Amino acid sequence: MEELKGKNVLVRDGEIKRREAANRAYLMKLNSDHLLFNYRLEAGRYSGRGIPEDAHGGWESPVCQLRGHFLGHWLSAAALHYEESGDPELKAKAEVIIDELAECQMDNGGQWAGPIPEKYLHWIADGKGIWAPQYNLHKLFMGLVDAYRFLGNRKALEIADSFTDWFADWSSRFSREKFDDILDVETGGMLEVWADLLQITGKEKYRTLLERYYRSRLFRPLLEGKDPLTNMHANTTIPEVLGCARAFEVTGEERWMDIVKAYWNCAVTERGYLATGGQTAGEVWMPKQKMKARLGDKNQEHCTVYNMIRLAEFLFRHSGDPAYAQYIEYNLYNGIMAQAYYQEYPLTGSKRDDPKTGLLTYFLPMKAGLRKDWSSETDSFFCCHGTMVQANAAWNRGIYYLDGDGIYVCQYFDSDMTADIGGQEVRIVQRQDRMSGSLMNSSNTAGVQEINEMTAKHENMPSYRKYDFVVHVSEPLAFTLRCRIPEWIASEASIYVNGVLQERTADSARFHALRRTWKDGDRVSFILPIGIRFVPLPDDENLGAFRYGPEVLAGIGESERILYADNDDIASEVEMENEREWGSWRYFFKTANQDPAIQMRRIRDIGYEPFQIYFKVKKVRNSSSHGSTFSL
Repeated sequence: MEELKGKNVLVRDGEIKRREAANRAYLMKLNSDHLLFNYRLEAGRYSGRGIPEDAHGGWESPVCQLRGHFLGHWLSAAALHYEESGDPELKAKAEVIIDELAECQMDNGGQWAGPIPEKYLHWIADGKGIWAPQYNLHKLFMGLVDAYRFLGNRKALEIADSFTDWFADWSSRFSREKFDDILDVETGGMLEVWADLLQITGKEKYRTLLERYYRSRLFRPLLEGKDPLTNMHANTTIPEVLGCARAFEVTGEERWMDIVKAYWNCAVTERGYLATGGQTAGEVWMPKQKMKARLGDKNQEHCTVYNMIRLAEFLFRHSGDPAYAQYIEYNLYNGIMAQAYYQEYPLTGSKRDDPKTGLLTYFLPMKAGLRKDWSSETDSFFCCHGTMVQANAAWNRGIYYLDGDGIYVCQYFDSDMTADIGGQEVRIVQRQDRMSGSLMNSSNTAGVQEINEMTAKHENMPSYRKYDFVVHVSEPLAFTLRCRIPEWIASEASIYVNGVLQERTADSARFHALRRTWKDGDRVSFILPIGIRFVPLPDDENLGAFRYGPEVLAGIGESERILYADNDDIASEVEMENEREWGSWRYFFKTANQDPAIQMRRIRDIGYEPFQIYFKVKKVRNSSSHGSTFSL
């Protein structure tokens, strides 16, 4: 199955385009000299007497052992943006940076291109404590490979290939057991980049490095069905397994796929995940099906969200299983959207001193009463800073796939897709009909009041989502359109073709296939009933979160609140309010029967307020107020 991406998928969704634009602006805003500072310093190309006042801080400080890692992420993000948009400014900026990296490499002797000293790698072998130098250096390799693949920059490939010679020589000096010790110190995605470069160059040295970086101490227990992950640093292992995924694609050897499947089974299938899609606390994997004691201040590290989305995408591409696409959907809305490029969801009359925007929150706390901790533009540069710019450069990925003469629709975002089927170009335009009247030019401004039936037909927020797909072909063409029916539908989904009902189905978490000879202008409409659902933790059925469709809701409040429910339909305790603004529906919620009521928002709309995602629910009986007797 082929993922459609690049210029074949153009995202039209307003919120995503805002995020793409903010990401692009941030990449351009960062000073190239500061991005290169640690590389120039290491190569002896900086001659100042002090650190520039506006130099990057945080993990990019020249006294941090991970200094320089962010530039690799920057190159990858710039390349991904360029793949979709052809942005000439980003390309030019990236090319200048790569030219300077080549000069740094030459001044380092022709191989070493890193922003840290070579001795850091020797220290690992000597057992001296050092903070993940291979993780750091992988980021540069990754950025150079992406610059070659998506920017077409040959010099980037030459830098990476020469840098590899250093690693080939260094790693050859150790026994298998000794190098296994070295692999126990976080290597990031080194395995993945060796596979990438093997495919690109075909050189035997990369096959050799694939074998050397095979981390048997992790892979063996996974293959034996054991659990080596509980309480283990999550983002150490995810990139390693992404390396296995890439090695399978490049070599075709099933042993690599076996590791990936075993990892997913251990990390997700058997472990479960939070209502948001996240699975970590304090950067480590939570115990299997035991999350109650791990709801804290450091849940859902952004890096793990991004990298697990990548792993799920690989598994979907090789299986067609919609469960992976569903996992991605939860993490997109409640992770990538919730943890970066926040913009205030305004409420008139609710003035406060907090900024209207936020850049990145490393974690998404699950402990009640905590806040998102937003990082700065130039004084943070955590690991998640890097995955943030990559994630927000890749919004057009993972939406559409091509398999023979079949097109898969995995995510529902306004977008235009182009594919080649049997030598003919097929274009599909996906749009959400928000049924507010605004799409029909009704009540969308104070001065335009065109009369039509839509505004009266939907007096309140519709209880379903409607997505339209218009097919464009130059002549009639037979192919299959497969659209995912999410697991979150509240009742039967309906499928229409050119206004004629084809099927109603309550079967969720699957693809609905439409096979026909398509004509230009054919329209498919998917009606997906949406509602609020209570999602309990696996280890406490009375402790859970609320999801509106795929989106997790958060209550606003300084302290933990307990919910009192007088029936078994816990989800009915949350209702919508303040639902309309001019020509648009809005997403404000509150509890229905609590005293006082709890205001709720989608977690992606929470900025600086203290919030609560997981609520303890106590069921009351024969009570006129929720402060009287109750039973668990």
